[in-house]
Amino acid sequence: MEIKYAALIGLGAMGSFFAPRMEAYLGREHFQVIAAGKRKERLEQQGITVNGVNYKFSVRTPEEEGPKADLVIMAMKDMGLAQAIEDIRNLVGKDTQILCVMNGIDSEEKVAAAYGWEHVLYSFMRMSIVMKDGVADFDPHWGTVHFGEARNEVLSPRVAAIKTFFEACDIPYVIDGDMKHGLWFKYMCNVGENMTCALLGIPFGAFRTSDSANEIRRGAMREVMAIANRLGVDLNESDIETQEETLKHVPYRNKPSTLQDLENGKKTEVELFAGTVLRLGKELGVPTPISYMFYHGIRVCEEKNAGEFCVEDK
Repeated sequence: MEIKYAALIGLGAMGSFFAPRMEAYLGREHFQVIAAGKRKERLEQQGITVNGVNYKFSVRTPEEEGPKADLVIMAMKDMGLAQAIEDIRNLVGKDTQILCVMNGIDSEEKVAAAYGWEHVLYSFMRMSIVMKDGVADFDPHWGTVHFGEARNEVLSPRVAAIKTFFEACDIPYVIDGDMKHGLWFKYMCNVGENMTCALLGIPFGAFRTSDSANEIRRGAMREVMAIANRLGVDLNESDIETQEETLKHVPYRNKPSTLQDLENGKKTEVELFAGTVLRLGKELGVPTPISYMFYHGIRVCEEKNAGEFCVEDK
């Protein structure tokens, strides 16, 4: 297998990590962004700016006929997953591989339900990117994309092919030995950090100085850890300790995606993070009081953004 034609759906913060390097390697005729309607018009007319360079990629609509992709990268938010699964249908051929690098723990299952596991690998991002109004600035070699089969003691042909492709594109990657552990580890970190920062309105740098912020963050991580353990995933305290070192190197002013969404008046992925913890905690009998506060607190912030508290004397 060789990656000769690739496509990306979801040209936001995560997508900006891939798109410039994929187009530089494959050429404009062999790399396309999937978009429709006003988003297509905006990408074609304004493009996106990554580290000071403006890019206007070739854009293909979901309905447009064209070559099948060797690789499709899905990098949208959770709210757009169902539509994106349908939007890539014309690109999926018998050998197409799909990486769904979005947040969460079950996106692969949803994509595989539509296309089969022979087309889907596990994947997630370890990256902090701030993007606003189509402009992103970040160190392109600080973050990584993690991908692979569920287990990767020996690389399968499709994992090896994507490894070769990422190396040619100069895209930093990690192939975890146990991808399910990696997914749950990322999810645990996201719930602890993303939700804490969003509810309190603080950047990542607050975790370097605030004991109270860290108490909330670690408490939320332990709720996820307890759920993962019930499901047979071996998250433990050493995983929480590992993340302590990573947080020291996240740019101080960087903000996680949920806080960025709230500040920009957008709907958040609170359902994916705290909402999923509440649901699984209830199903498995695991107490989740911190995620309960996250869920309802961030919902109130969304209601505030929607102007629901601006009418006097209703």
